[in-house]
Amino acid sequence: MALLDENRLFPIEPTARNLAAALYETVKNLPIVSPHGHTDPRWYAENEPFPDPAQLFVTPDHYVFRMLFSQGIPLEDLGVPLADGTRLETDGRKIWRLFAENYHLFRGTPSRMWLDHSFQEVFGLNARLSAETADDFYDHIADCLQRPEFRPRALFDRFGIEVIATTDSPLDDLRWHRMIRESDWNGRVVTAYRPDAVVDPDQAAFAANIERFGEIAGTDATTWDGYLEAHRNRRAYFKEFGATSSDHGHPSARTENLSRADTVALFEKALAGTCTPDEADAFRGQMLTEMARMSLDDGLVLQIHPGSRRNHSDTMMARFGPDKGLDIPGRTDYVAALKPLLEAVGLEPDLSIILFTLDETAYSRELAPLAGVYPSLKLGPAWWFHDSAEGMRRFRELTTETAGFYNTVGFNDDTRAFCSIPARHDVSRRVDCAYLATLTTTGRLAEDEAYEVAQDLAYRLVKQAYRL
Repeated sequence: MALLDENRLFPIEPTARNLAAALYETVKNLPIVSPHGHTDPRWYAENEPFPDPAQLFVTPDHYVFRMLFSQGIPLEDLGVPLADGTRLETDGRKIWRLFAENYHLFRGTPSRMWLDHSFQEVFGLNARLSAETADDFYDHIADCLQRPEFRPRALFDRFGIEVIATTDSPLDDLRWHRMIRESDWNGRVVTAYRPDAVVDPDQAAFAANIERFGEIAGTDATTWDGYLEAHRNRRAYFKEFGATSSDHGHPSARTENLSRADTVALFEKALAGTCTPDEADAFRGQMLTEMARMSLDDGLVLQIHPGSRRNHSDTMMARFGPDKGLDIPGRTDYVAALKPLLEAVGLEPDLSIILFTLDETAYSRELAPLAGVYPSLKLGPAWWFHDSAEGMRRFRELTTETAGFYNTVGFNDDTRAFCSIPARHDVSRRVDCAYLATLTTTGRLAEDEAYEVAQDLAYRLVKQAYRL
């Protein structure tokens, strides 16, 4: 018996279901374009086997271990490393058994669908993971991982990935990207410019990061003009390794368009570590506008990922460091917050800004109306906590009436969990086909148009939006 229902996520009504299935058949095998994600470029550079099933599915995936942690299972027992890199549990089979014993916790979640898809479609497992099947699963997956066809490059090709972007710090020397480029493999792995480490004054090592930033960029980044030049230099360097976008993970969507004198004063306070919380937010906001101006010069697409209250637990942050499932969504304002940037450059048709949100209440009230009129704005897909069938459906329902389809940018998977990439794109394609089928069967979209839009949402729009 297969783990996955072939008609999953399609409408229940027969006519709409049949049309959704027919639409899906035309897009299910299209190449995957993944313009924003967090897979490790080292995987593709070295092409070494993944260590074991636990380190492939459990330890790197905060969707998985945060659910287990919420039920009282210590992260240490799941092999999640401490802040200094130490792993207290290194026995992959023991971690896997603990995961399997608690697999019921994922019932009804998107993680369950992604995991079952990976087990069935990638590893050929049709049984359900449980305490009873744990060792069989582990042995089978571990055996597969030793074969050449399960190494990162082979899976990249098997998944049908046309291009994938990693997300890298401006302090990164991009050695793994260089190794990929100099290899005889033709897989397309590009980078994206994520300058948070040298833009956010709340970063613990901000001043030291700026010093290092200047050294790498060949300029004195402790002066305002030198700092901006360092960004230009590093953006140009990232473009040499395929970058077509920058990415900004700020707590808010705040932008500013301050005078030079006020900006220099803020920068000097940031370097000195004396910014108030409001001043730190203002500096981040000013830098979004500065990055938008740079995008007009160098063509990088500007992605804004605001609204995450990161590392909510100080205790867990101190013990494990960032990105351990303790990031929580918060309310986000866009209309007022983006106005300074939009006043400065928002009417420029050559500028491309992609907006994401964790605050769904903003979709129909703020984001769709903004993207529905400003030529520089596009809406990113349902993201993170809403990266699910329900979240994707709500996104279409709340934005299409005002922004249409062509002010959106298709789908991106935004994941560290490599084997979930085809699963996530499959969910997105099914949900979009279901939505298009519903529009068609209720008389709001012609059937021939539905087939064209399905192609656009699965493939064309993302390539166009990210200039890939």
